[in-house]
Amino acid sequence: MRCRYNSYAAYLKQAWGSRLQKLSIDAGFSCPNRSDDRTKGGCTFCNNKAFNPSYCSPQKSITQQIDEGIEFHERRYRKASIYLAYFQPYSNTNASLETLKRLYSEALSHPKVGGIVIGTRPDCVDEEKLDYIASLQRDNEGGRRFVSVEYGIESCYDDTLRKINRGHDFAATRQAINLTSQRGIHCGAHLVLGFPWESRQRIVDQTSIINTLPINSLKLHQLQIIVDTPLADSIAKKETTFRPFAMEEYVELVCDIMERLRPDIMMERFAGEVPPRYQALPEYSWRREDGRLIRNEEIPPMIEKALERRGTWQGYKLNNNSQWALSTE
Repeated sequence: MRCRYNSYAAYLKQAWGSRLQKLSIDAGFSCPNRSDDRTKGGCTFCNNKAFNPSYCSPQKSITQQIDEGIEFHERRYRKASIYLAYFQPYSNTNASLETLKRLYSEALSHPKVGGIVIGTRPDCVDEEKLDYIASLQRDNEGGRRFVSVEYGIESCYDDTLRKINRGHDFAATRQAINLTSQRGIHCGAHLVLGFPWESRQRIVDQTSIINTLPINSLKLHQLQIIVDTPLADSIAKKETTFRPFAMEEYVELVCDIMERLRPDIMMERFAGEVPPRYQALPEYSWRREDGRLIRNEEIPPMIEKALERRGTWQGYKLNNNSQWALSTE
């Protein structure tokens, strides 16, 4: 089936000959903007508990989390022949190189793990760490592994990064992504849509900045207000005005972004999903007419249908729009 956007999942299946399944791992990392020598408190919108699967816990070994993750996915979803160790919560390069080697090596030594995905921040990498991560792309027998570093960009605007207490500027983002790309490491990025002080037009305009970064894949998440976060408290006290996107509004926003996005950037995710118990504003959750929650896997077909209705595709509004950047699901 031809697709109007460049699908990350389709790329992995085609490149590796099989479906790859991420297994989230909580290795007990923190973030530098939570430590004593930097601005404390972390990002104002962040509560990582809301995104952690039930089997993830830093009290468990890496191997135990992988074993339980495989059991979880084999029980509830389709089986995959290749699993990716996904170091997800917080900043998973925020430690010494020796610590990273120990943790990553344990994950990659698991017989069912064929690669690693490292979620982190732009201010938590250096050339020595990236050299080591690049070396992981070859396994002990000379074969290849899938190795990816995913950076939380969150916003391309320095004023937003200051307001969310990010602890670094966009220049740090650009530098980290450039250093990663130079080493041939697959580079992913994560962007949050809907910060209260960013207009719709400003959100869409970020796309031109994203296009200048040498990234391979992109995740888009709508801003969700999570319990026990400074942003949720600020909204509750009416210090911050927040209007969530309606489902239809969000789909149209994403389509505006897709039409302006560089065609070679693979789309990994269009929206985020948080369990209702973590939603500070559950009344704004996206639901069907029958009241059931709309799940993440339902969003891509909505994007596809909206692009089809528009008669457009990823990169349509760029100068090189004579061809679709299409992939096969």
